[in-house]
Amino acid sequence: MYDIIIVGGGPAGYSAALYSSRAKFDTLVIEKMFTGGQMATTDVMENYPGFEEPIGGSDLALRMEKQARKFGTVVLNDEVIALDMDSKIKVVKTRSNTYECKALILCMGAYPRMLGLDKEEAFRGAGVSYCAVCDGAFYKNKTVAVVGGGDTAAEDALYLARFCPKVYLIHRRDKLRATKILQDELFCNKKIEVVWDTVVEEIIGQHGVEGLKIRNLKSNTSSQIDVDGLFIAIGLNPNISLIEGKLQQSQDGYIITDERMQTNIPGVFAAGDIRQKYLRQVITAASDGAIASYSAELYITENKW
Repeated sequence: MYDIIIVGGGPAGYSAALYSSRAKFDTLVIEKMFTGGQMATTDVMENYPGFEEPIGGSDLALRMEKQARKFGTVVLNDEVIALDMDSKIKVVKTRSNTYECKALILCMGAYPRMLGLDKEEAFRGAGVSYCAVCDGAFYKNKTVAVVGGGDTAAEDALYLARFCPKVYLIHRRDKLRATKILQDELFCNKKIEVVWDTVVEEIIGQHGVEGLKIRNLKSNTSSQIDVDGLFIAIGLNPNISLIEGKLQQSQDGYIITDERMQTNIPGVFAAGDIRQKYLRQVITAASDGAIASYSAELYITENKW
């Protein structure tokens, strides 16, 4: 039995693992995909303290994992398929094994929202993408569109402009939510055209993306643009399939915790993008993870295991 099991290997998970392992608690991190979560899909990070020069999200993620391993964290690449959180001993079932722990920290993060268009799911990987860093290089010398108005959409448009001669940034409002520094960079880039007050109504193409039907919300007029790729950056949904109906959640599905990251079940903590919070950034996820770890350590100590 482990002292602490952490589900999810993003910045929250590895921050929690670092603090737990360094405090001499037996710690297991279970990650079903790749180290870093959403952070690993970020090409350049300029706002993480301590890095005067930009660092890639995947590079930072690997550093976090290496640091946690250094203090004894065990890392397992497997998919968690069930959680038993009601008993004092928490049980985590993966596809290959079952594990027990004294305290459980949930760091499953979030996944990109979809537009809900016909052909969107069918053309995923055939012109539709939710990760510019992952797929941008496939669109070298092609025309693409990005949908969204926040930091991720702006970052994606700027990243794609490295490869593409033309990038449309389609936003349903008349101003962006992205930070000013990103907007300044965006508006100075001649390859990027912002399409204001507009939504995508239809993906055009037989076997892949060939164009988009778009509608201006103010004039209510529709038009078509020819693009080879559609990158969707309209926000995130929490990865809650494992805990839905078991833990207290917000209307949007995010896990509700107190300031100590404690959920409504004793010994179960949540950190990072899966938690209801004001700001979802790498640094706030890492902070959540540190707090969740310390709270889990106190829980174990106070229960005199």
